[in-house]
Amino acid sequence: MIFLDAAATTPVRREVLDAMWPYLTGEFGNPSSHHSLGDAAATALAAARAAVAQVLACRPGEVTFTSGGTEADNLAVKGIALARQAADPALNRVVISAVEHPAVEESARYLERFHAFTVDVVPVDRSGRVTPEALASVLRPGTALISIMYANNEVGTVQPVGRLAALARERGIPFHTDAVQAAGWLPLDVKALGVDALSISGHKLGAPKGCGVLFVRGRTKVEPLVHGGGQERGRRSGTENVAGAVALAAALTLAHAEQASLAQRVTGLRDTFIRAVIDSVPGALLTGHPVERLPSVASFCFPGTSGESVLLELERQGVLCSSGSACAAGSDAPSPVLLALGIASEVAQTAVRFSFDSSVTQAELELAAAAVETAVGSVRNLGK
Repeated sequence: MIFLDAAATTPVRREVLDAMWPYLTGEFGNPSSHHSLGDAAATALAAARAAVAQVLACRPGEVTFTSGGTEADNLAVKGIALARQAADPALNRVVISAVEHPAVEESARYLERFHAFTVDVVPVDRSGRVTPEALASVLRPGTALISIMYANNEVGTVQPVGRLAALARERGIPFHTDAVQAAGWLPLDVKALGVDALSISGHKLGAPKGCGVLFVRGRTKVEPLVHGGGQERGRRSGTENVAGAVALAAALTLAHAEQASLAQRVTGLRDTFIRAVIDSVPGALLTGHPVERLPSVASFCFPGTSGESVLLELERQGVLCSSGSACAAGSDAPSPVLLALGIASEVAQTAVRFSFDSSVTQAELELAAAAVETAVGSVRNLGK
């Protein structure tokens, strides 16, 4: 099998497994316990926090461990907006883009349903980009938070986060970015990006599922979503997943060390793959920005087919990929992301996403491109 669905998840790296193994076995202590086993767990947790902070160029106290990217997004959107509203009831608007992950969009809609917030949605252009002008057009005096993702999980478009965050800073509005797909491929220096909050998920980086991180800038107030014993500096109660934190820190450190060279190598492979598909499949439509896109994502629509039928045919040929976000599994509706790009509904339902991890090779992508040509051709012939 050729695995080209890394945007959904990645295999656990051996180095990461080795790093976390002691905390799944002998070093099983609770980091809140005041004895030697607890102290060892607390030390490991502090070291993991410091390692994450080093990659993000922030202070360890600004790092909160979560159960994954979804929880990190929920804590950022709900937590910051609610804290701002509590301080000033006039702050009752949140801004998101039209192509956000459901973890951000549904968090904003929750605020709308239960806390009287208004959700302002920034449109994107046909490549999926938010411009500073488009963002400025929706900002209001009551805006409590802006949340715009760093890179899109379906089409790979990278947003000009630095420019958008600078605009938010000029208006005194906290800016959160979902960096779940960007981590490992794009720089994560939060000072350079200028963001106030940033979310990461471990299983996109070679760590296990169930571990994530939220960076929140020091003086930004956050209302916790999980209440209890006050762990994670009161932002996220519950006994910490020490093994998961260690795993995420190890995976993030490895990815950070490899990021520049890996991004350059995979970008070249991605572009060759895109050209091969466009050249061999009549009518193939590349979705997302042609240049400002993740090295790891090549996404297409194949008009005249069914995306699900193409996926089944590709799997029969040994290529595993997806029709879009794994978080929308089971839905046969056209992707809201593709609709936001102005793609017609019937074309959006023909979408197929190919996403690569660090181990992808030229030989694999050559075989995959040939399989795409055959699969699309077979599906079109069956439809005649």
